[in-house]
Amino acid sequence: MSVSGTYNTTVNSPMGPQSGTLTVEDKGDGTFSGKMAGAMGAMDIDGGTVDGNTIKWSMNMTVPMPMKLDCEATIDGDTLTGAVNAGAFGSMPLSGTRA
Repeated sequence: MSVSGTYNTTVNSPMGPQSGTLTVEDKGDGTFSGKMAGAMGAMDIDGGTVDGNTIKWSMNMTVPMPMKLDCEATIDGDTLTGAVNAGAFGSMPLSGTRA
């Protein structure tokens, strides 16, 4: 099964659960592109890689403060689980389901 798709996600952040939509477009060469959109705006995927059913990527958050987020998730069928590393704020659990 391809990792491509749209996922309804939740990140359990220090500011409480943050809902969003992650779009993954597998390019078929070990990379992917996409976006993460939520209540605080949208962020483009940077450096997205695909290794089997595991995806890794970075995003540059601007709101509520500028910060680079490093993310990793495993996709099992229609379920996504992983983590978002927010530097000094630590690692935050990420979960989602394919829309």
